[in-house]
Amino acid sequence: MPAAFLGHGNPMNALDDNRYTRAWRAFGQSVPRPRAILVVSAHWYINATAVTAMRRPRTIHDFFGFPQRLFDVQYPAPGIPDLVAEVSDAVKPTWIGADVDSWGIDHGTWSVLVHAFPDADIPVAQLSINADKPFDYHLDLGKRLAPLRERGVLVVASGNIVHNLRGMDGRLTDEGFDWARRFDDEARARMLDNPGNVGALDGHHDFDLAVPTPDHFIPLLYLAGLADAGGAPEVLVDGYAYGSLSMTAYTLDLSCAGAAGGRASVPALPTDVPPSQSNI
Repeated sequence: MPAAFLGHGNPMNALDDNRYTRAWRAFGQSVPRPRAILVVSAHWYINATAVTAMRRPRTIHDFFGFPQRLFDVQYPAPGIPDLVAEVSDAVKPTWIGADVDSWGIDHGTWSVLVHAFPDADIPVAQLSINADKPFDYHLDLGKRLAPLRERGVLVVASGNIVHNLRGMDGRLTDEGFDWARRFDDEARARMLDNPGNVGALDGHHDFDLAVPTPDHFIPLLYLAGLADAGGAPEVLVDGYAYGSLSMTAYTLDLSCAGAAGGRASVPALPTDVPPSQSNI
């Protein structure tokens, strides 16, 4: 089963038709139908490693200041509580918790899946990002998830390699600052040539600007770990948003012809909410 890292950016992408959402649709149409989807989303960033274990996970609208029609979006995919045991077995001796009521499907997950799998009929579980652990932990955990791919589980990581909310300029819908481009280019070089070395990007001279908080970068480490375990990464689509976000996405063991076509522009940001408070 393939795997992917999808740069999700502005949650308004859930309602938009642009180059990125078309790439996500192309990905969903190209991948063999999975038995389940396990998502590592930047927005479930807690002090533990856990998997959602509810049969009907709720759609979480974890952002602020966006139009009501975005809050009205629901992604009613079923859950898959039994996947907790499979993940636990795969990553032993790492302890994995079962979350039965506190989380669900956040916008880092549903804003991309609503395009990739619009019928919401494939079971979805989320794996939290343990905020207490170093990059090597997440890279290794990603590597140890590899056996799940052989059992029909699609692993999707959702974040942004460059994600600096305080540096955003809403007028730059298709542009990236020089430092954002440099960091994203170096991440690409490592991802394609030596994915096991992606975690060492914390030594890059633009790291503090590109990754002021690690939550959106860490999902990439899970795909890098899977690639390091044996897999061929490819760029699905790339680009920039608001100067300080990269929208680069990768697939593992899957080519999606024509995925990068179409209009590039991402949706406009709300004008009455500071970007740093929007939780995108």
